[in-house]
Amino acid sequence: MFLQPQFKALLRDGSQGAERHDARNLHRSWRKFAAFAYVAEQYGYEYDGLSPISPKGSPNPYFAFRRMPDAVERATRTTERYPTAPKGGQLPGMRPGGSRLRPLPEAQRDVDLFHARIMVDYSRTHRRRGLMALLVIPLVMLIPLSQTGFTATAVLLCVAIWLFFAALWALGLYIARRRLTKYGSILAAADIDWPSARAGT
Repeated sequence: MFLQPQFKALLRDGSQGAERHDARNLHRSWRKFAAFAYVAEQYGYEYDGLSPISPKGSPNPYFAFRRMPDAVERATRTTERYPTAPKGGQLPGMRPGGSRLRPLPEAQRDVDLFHARIMVDYSRTHRRRGLMALLVIPLVMLIPLSQTGFTATAVLLCVAIWLFFAALWALGLYIARRRLTKYGSILAAADIDWPSARAGT
């Protein structure tokens, strides 16, 4: 559903010579987005981490794809091999028919490494995700408290609500850190230093 407009936006940036293409994960699957990153590379755009236009702590951040030095040659070669891709045909490295972002066996390892890089970057966004809400919630709760009165019961209820959201944020941070460790280890085993010095800049 979302692949075709996202793919066309990539091709449009490529035809215009844009140095950076920004994309969000619109596929409800990080593995499909990793497959999209693989496809983007075949058309001359290399995955480069979190985009500088992405809002801090966004649950759906933008990711950057940098134009490669041989982008024109790559795009020309890929277009010749997959002429029907822009019209809904097979994508490079992907299985034909059905879900168009299912990697072929020969592309699977590369897609898995893209997935690990994306998950490392996505995990890094959790540090600020929800933190602002934790700071704003007490201020918001002052409104009903000012109307009902600062009784012990009302104050305790507000504290309980804040602790509940704080616990959810802490749990999410714990999960993000475990994910960061897991995928960081996968990249280290593949001798990939990520995030790179340039990624996300």
